[in-house]
Amino acid sequence: MRLHRFFILVLLSGSALLAQVSLPRVLSSHMVVQRDLPVHVWGWAAPGEGVTVTFRGETRRVKADRLGEWSIYLAPGAAGGSFELKVQGQPAADSGGTPEQAIVLEDVLVGDVWLASGQSNMEFPMSRAATATQDLPHADIQNVRLLIVKERSSDSAEADIDTDGWTISSPETAKDFSAVAWYFARDIEQREHVPVGVIDATWGGTVAESWVRLTALGEDASLAPLFVSRGKMTDHDAQGRLEEKDQQKQIAEAKAEGRPEPKFPWHPPLASWGPGLLWNGMIAPLTPFPIRGVLWYQGESNSALERAPLYNHIFRSLIEDWRREWGVGDFPFLYVQISNFKSTPAEDWALLRDQQLKTLEMRNTAMTVTIDIGNPDDVHPTDKVDVALRMARAARALSYGEKVEYDGPLFRQATPEGAAIRTWFDHAKGLTANGGQVTGFEVAGADGKWAAATAHIDGETVVANNPDIREPQHVRYGWANSPLCNLFNSEGLPASPFTSEH
Repeated sequence: MRLHRFFILVLLSGSALLAQVSLPRVLSSHMVVQRDLPVHVWGWAAPGEGVTVTFRGETRRVKADRLGEWSIYLAPGAAGGSFELKVQGQPAADSGGTPEQAIVLEDVLVGDVWLASGQSNMEFPMSRAATATQDLPHADIQNVRLLIVKERSSDSAEADIDTDGWTISSPETAKDFSAVAWYFARDIEQREHVPVGVIDATWGGTVAESWVRLTALGEDASLAPLFVSRGKMTDHDAQGRLEEKDQQKQIAEAKAEGRPEPKFPWHPPLASWGPGLLWNGMIAPLTPFPIRGVLWYQGESNSALERAPLYNHIFRSLIEDWRREWGVGDFPFLYVQISNFKSTPAEDWALLRDQQLKTLEMRNTAMTVTIDIGNPDDVHPTDKVDVALRMARAARALSYGEKVEYDGPLFRQATPEGAAIRTWFDHAKGLTANGGQVTGFEVAGADGKWAAATAHIDGETVVANNPDIREPQHVRYGWANSPLCNLFNSEGLPASPFTSEH
């Protein structure tokens, strides 16, 4: 178990006052523990101190090791609750100590635990969602439990998270919680009739590599540019601090003279953009806590021209390593493809979406397409309920065994047909352009020059052509930062943008 190696030793009147038993903050009253998996309880104590854990009528005992760390696994069980979890310390026989007061965690449920992570669109709170006024007043859901992990960046893996602990869903506790995660939990709890715990470990404006263990990134040679980029950021940090002082001076002078505040170029924050830093501070401490799966919404900060081509490699490393570090199997990893946003020419959202599409090759993954529910003028669209319900569809299919369609049309292959090119899709039953003309298709010949295409639906395929391109060899769809595209299947799920060129 990856824990900080520490124990407390205080000398009073020539005798040692040994450390009391303590638990990590992820273990608290009102928590949900994962059903059908061993219940892991761990923490710290004085070296050699005995620890007794009682839960659901089962009692297990263990001694803290020489570093003061201890760990117990209790038998798995079905969903239910609430229960009491009791942890009792018993000093070593030669210490002369007396038994400690027990730690009692109350109102513990057994159900399904999902971790929600990523940047600002996952962090986006319920209070700002378009549907908040109608849903927040009804957020009292006894079987939905919420845990917010506070932002922390660290150069090494932390033993514990910074959090105020688990809470029961209510209008007050839900308002600052991830809207996507809350709507997901509500839907799963209503459909599966089991307690659902959601952990919100998010940080707006962060890059994917910050959430990946440094060693995992280092194992992929193609990711070397990440470390070069980090080196440049570090080299420029001192200069950046000088610039910030000068900027603050200019702002103060402008205010004093009644002038508008000057604008300065944005610089990525050193503290939260370093490879592995957020893994260390916010994810590593959670890995001893069994989960059912992960919800991920991130990618906007990796859309810069130099970063976007690496995203599939970064994301694969993240998924593989998170699964390895949790050690509970290839749990479902459900992620959101970034939406439509006008952005700038310095970013390539189309390429980033394509990189996310490639990650679907990994086992037990699902991608929620949101190209139809974004806001071209706002990187933070307020429709979070549809995002969440689409993610819940994927969970119902991949994790809960329901026979429900959870994907929109996904590109399979393209076949040239003389002056036209036909695109074949998976998940294309009832292919439709919502009653209108198909938009968003482009074709290219052998020279690779793209031109807008006229397209029509033929069964579960789309045929596209441009009269100026006699023999089209490639086709793409929705290939822009903020494209106009309208292809759906009969379930109302949108097609993912794609290109057949590579």
